[in-house]
Amino acid sequence: MSDHEPTKLEKKRHSLAHLLAMAVLKKYPNAKLGIGPTIDNGFYYDFDIGGAFKDGDIKEFQKTVKKLIGQKLETTGKEVSEEEAKEMFKDQPFKLDLIDEYAKEGRTLTAYTTGDFTDLCRGGHVDNTSEIEADALKLTTIAGAYWRGDEKNAQLQRIYGIAFDTQKELKEYEAMLVEAKKRDHRKLGRDLDLFVFSELIGPGLPLWTPKGTIVRNLLDNKVWEMRKARGYMQVDIPHITKKDLYEKSGHWEKFSDELFRIKTREDHEFALKPMNCPHHTQIYDRKPHSYKELPVRYANTTKVYRDEQTGELAGLTRVRSITQDDAHVFCRTNQAQDEMGKIWDIIEEFYGLFGFGLQVRLSLHDPKESAKYLGTEDSWDSAEGQLRSLVKARKVNAEEALGEAAMYGPKIDFVAKDSLGRTWQVATIQLDLNQPERFDLNCINEKGEKERIVMIHAAIMGSIERFMATLIEHLGGAFPYWLAPVQVRILTVNDKVSDYAREVMAELEKNNVRVEIDERNESINKKVREGDIQKIPYLMVLGDKEAKDKTISARCWRDKETKSGTLEKFLTEAGSSDK
Repeated sequence: MSDHEPTKLEKKRHSLAHLLAMAVLKKYPNAKLGIGPTIDNGFYYDFDIGGAFKDGDIKEFQKTVKKLIGQKLETTGKEVSEEEAKEMFKDQPFKLDLIDEYAKEGRTLTAYTTGDFTDLCRGGHVDNTSEIEADALKLTTIAGAYWRGDEKNAQLQRIYGIAFDTQKELKEYEAMLVEAKKRDHRKLGRDLDLFVFSELIGPGLPLWTPKGTIVRNLLDNKVWEMRKARGYMQVDIPHITKKDLYEKSGHWEKFSDELFRIKTREDHEFALKPMNCPHHTQIYDRKPHSYKELPVRYANTTKVYRDEQTGELAGLTRVRSITQDDAHVFCRTNQAQDEMGKIWDIIEEFYGLFGFGLQVRLSLHDPKESAKYLGTEDSWDSAEGQLRSLVKARKVNAEEALGEAAMYGPKIDFVAKDSLGRTWQVATIQLDLNQPERFDLNCINEKGEKERIVMIHAAIMGSIERFMATLIEHLGGAFPYWLAPVQVRILTVNDKVSDYAREVMAELEKNNVRVEIDERNESINKKVREGDIQKIPYLMVLGDKEAKDKTISARCWRDKETKSGTLEKFLTEAGSSDK
């Protein structure tokens, strides 16, 4: 069980989940109850009512919840024995399933009562429902959910709710959702012609159009520029491997169910790689390394593949083919702090380009769940100590997240806050003492002896697909000038200026501007509207006057201002701005 102490708002949300269960039981007294936890911005509860909820149920449940709040119901909790719990919930099969699990694990069982309703629950509630503002909650949607998240189990119905301390905060959140819907990367991806999915190819396997590929490559090139300046070298690796590699690394034991497996005609077993680090160890290990050569820094943008469940796939945020801007540093223990600091510098510089605010989370192992991790407790204590020292040296506040470490080492995770106030897990720095141990990675030290090295994993965008989704929604699809797939679109007023328009286009291309031309026999207003929908940074309108004077008229998407002048002046001003 988590040691997290719930906030006052989390207690309100947890109590509301119980009030929702009370509302459902009032209308469907034979309902079987699943679980009702808090989540970001709200709560949910799972139910089996022997069928589907009816139209209008959700509004009725919300009305009932608000009435229950007004009754100023108290909540009390107590510890119960396994026998008591089974008697209390003898008609609730999902609760009995939980009781059996918790009893096996030696957990303390607790039951909490609100009014005449009692639930198996670990607690974290308001003392009285009067502490909840009735107008600060809303039941939102009903969705399907398998019990325990396993499609082999019963399918339940999940009712979601959102809740805040005040009605004002609820209204602000709802307004944000409206704006987020407009910025949905799946919608903008279609509007801006960046990527597409094909049923013939399969879900979770995005295809990138020419425009989307330009953006991806520009982002990757930007990261590479920053890495190159800090001594990284590019490497390349195959997309498949023998299972032996992942058996040695420990990934096969931990993640074999998530691997795409391949059987050769000679009956050898291979796998599509779900990560790159074991491959990179073999490049490092191709020859002996003197301590004078370290750090050795490899960078590799490549795809990995994971057998995600179909129901978990979501646009670009959860896919089966993942492009990682991956890097690994092989260094001595006393070099790790400096190397991780350089990676931190890259992360701050890169995300600063887009105005993201960054928060830091220290993802640590859970000593009570040692089976989830590789290595010894001493190696984990050492690695986590180094990360804490780095965080302290950077003078930042870092939330500590127990149990969120990778299987081979602790991480510093960076969480970006976007323009709508939402948070996204983005970059990560991981310190690994275990892969070098498993692959026997060394350098030859000053004494001529083998010395165990450490390995640092570093992803700046992480998943380029997921970062693209985050960036599209953060910017509302309006890329800065340097990143826009089309930086300038030339709009001709009539056919007579086509020759001049082509001259301008050639000059722009000569100056490495990404440009296209719209010579259709349509009104300028229509062409401008379509250019605005595409969020092209500059629309260059060319008519008789511009052709005669050898000038241009450029309209900026961001400020909607139109400026006239020479093409040379435009190139100077556009190139020095991020518009």
